[in-house]
Amino acid sequence: EVQLQASGGGLVQAGGSLRLSCAASGLSFADYAIGWFRRVSWKEREGVGCVSLLDGKPYYADSVKGRFTISTDNARKTLYLQMNDLKPEDTAEYYCVAGRVWYSGCRYPHDYDYWGQGTQVTVSS
Repeated sequence: EVQLQASGGGLVQAGGSLRLSCAASGLSFADYAIGWFRRVSWKEREGVGCVSLLDGKPYYADSVKGRFTISTDNARKTLYLQMNDLKPEDTAEYYCVAGRVWYSGCRYPHDYDYWGQGTQVTVSS
């Protein structure tokens, strides 16, 4: 059984940093595209960044490029999202995801079969 457990959210001032973690079990990172989506309650889920199953590289949404970085610890089966220079518009619930997705980037949330429980990030101005 695949399980994803996200943590690390919290309240931070604009310009600050947070690191989210996602502990995975029941899967190998080599077999799945993995990454992060976020959702503000009244909006659709937005792809933040995903590691491609095709080339193993992370691909980011334009809104977070240069500020957010995805990394993995394969031995610990943990996915990270380092978020720097946070802005109020980054406020959302963040979800780690995994799926057998054969394109690069986080395009469609419904393509990802497995979702963590979400962790709230709030950025104050």
